[in-house]
Amino acid sequence: MRHVFVEVLVLISLVILELSYAFAPISSYQWVVSYSQRFILGGNKQVIVINDMFPGPILNATANDIIVVNIFNNLPEPFLMTWNGLQLRKNSWQDGVRGTNCPILPGTNWTYRFQVKDQIGSYFYFPTLLLQKAAGGYGAIRIYPPELVPVPFPKPDEEYDILIGDWFYLDHTVMRASLDAGHSLPNPDGILFNGRGPEETFFAFEPGKTYRLRISNVGLKTCLNFRIQDHDMLLVETEGTYVQKRVYSSLDIHVGQSYSILVTAKTDPVGIYRSYYIFATARFTDSYLGGIALIRYPGSPLDPVGQGPLAPALQDFGSSVEQALSIRMDLNVGAARSNPQGSYHYGRINVTRTIILHNDVMLSSGKLRYTINGVSFVYPETPLKLVDHFQLNDTIIPGMFPVYPSNKTPTLGTSVVDIDYKDFIHIVFQNPLFGLESYHIDGYNFFVVGYGFGAWSESKKAGYNLVDAVSRSTVQVYPYSWTAILIAMDNQGMWNVRSQKAEQWYLGQELYMRVKGEGEEDPSTIPVRDENPIPGNVIRCGKVR
Repeated sequence: MRHVFVEVLVLISLVILELSYAFAPISSYQWVVSYSQRFILGGNKQVIVINDMFPGPILNATANDIIVVNIFNNLPEPFLMTWNGLQLRKNSWQDGVRGTNCPILPGTNWTYRFQVKDQIGSYFYFPTLLLQKAAGGYGAIRIYPPELVPVPFPKPDEEYDILIGDWFYLDHTVMRASLDAGHSLPNPDGILFNGRGPEETFFAFEPGKTYRLRISNVGLKTCLNFRIQDHDMLLVETEGTYVQKRVYSSLDIHVGQSYSILVTAKTDPVGIYRSYYIFATARFTDSYLGGIALIRYPGSPLDPVGQGPLAPALQDFGSSVEQALSIRMDLNVGAARSNPQGSYHYGRINVTRTIILHNDVMLSSGKLRYTINGVSFVYPETPLKLVDHFQLNDTIIPGMFPVYPSNKTPTLGTSVVDIDYKDFIHIVFQNPLFGLESYHIDGYNFFVVGYGFGAWSESKKAGYNLVDAVSRSTVQVYPYSWTAILIAMDNQGMWNVRSQKAEQWYLGQELYMRVKGEGEEDPSTIPVRDENPIPGNVIRCGKVR
């Protein structure tokens, strides 16, 4: 009898959900995912393409639209897609990571359906399984504000999406086997602009026009410094937040991060123009590695002349930190809504909980693994979202994952942190290692309130920015340093917290946050206003096959 009652409640919830969707515009896509041989950086490689495109098609939408993406998997291996930075309000069912979704099996299709509720900005999508991102499969996402919400800068004449990232000659299956054997990834072989090598990508500029460049670092491991020869870059947005406008000659873009800049094309009274370089060069590496694209004006020679702006020194962390601190939220403008971004006074909200996440390394059976608080994540056979929904109590062990660093022997485990819905929490990412880290939280933006060198302590709170810290979804943590964030837990679901660096993520540097309201352990007790019900087309696997 109870089973029938639960099914009736789910049906009612689905009807309410469909009614809420009824008047929202729908953006629909049909994507076929397959392999294609492409000649990149001087060699042939098997690349993951979408509708035979690499990078994949641009996903365009307006805030509050419904996005429907039907993905046909023509690969010989399972596939999932995630929407890096999209918050998927109340709907972690659509997150496309291994902890929330069963994979789309070869020769089958599955339809993602979600709303970009109260969100604008520049993002990207990418595949999440089996190190497939190393073979491509990524593309840009643009979310525009509603028509009645003003944009805080003049409308650009044109927009370009620029996906930059490191690239490897090796096939992703070979790279994956190397990680499985306990080895680190090699150094990358080059840097791509929109899937192409040096000087193979160009952007057409018209004199005097203004262009919005939406730039994302879609690579596996390398922070990239972005700059344009003889053109200023006015930073206006990052991951859905309009920032205080500031001109930069170069911009560090860490793995998984996205930015929007405005660039005004040159004018010449006699109409003589030339071409210009765009650079993306590696930061914090042992040797120089760079990619080059071009800006071309009407009638300009194909090849630029002269030097571009100097890159920061490879190991110059100080300038990178200084730049990070300079990127601040514009309090006086609206984003997805007309009310100013600064109307949410995050610095006045009482923190309900502090969590410290300390990354490190371990050996398991002699093989390299990465940890958070001494636990290297391993996946159960059933996605955690399904485990939670069907109440399989033998998988998620309450209290197994320590929310503070401990001196216990590192271990393998399935790390899940239970967090109360609508809590306001303080997270400190502590990095004791030489390599720079980049962390992402699915389903959320957070306020980056502080960076610091050495070990974090309570006294560091005195230096936090509690007024105009940038709100974003991916943040860097410098070597031997910490980064502090504040986050309102207002999006119920099962959400992935991960290193954006592919090697670390693949080898265990991640966890999940289970965000639930009080008394809502049973899925039948969760109102549709708090979380979407299980989709009718959900793929089942593992113990719920």
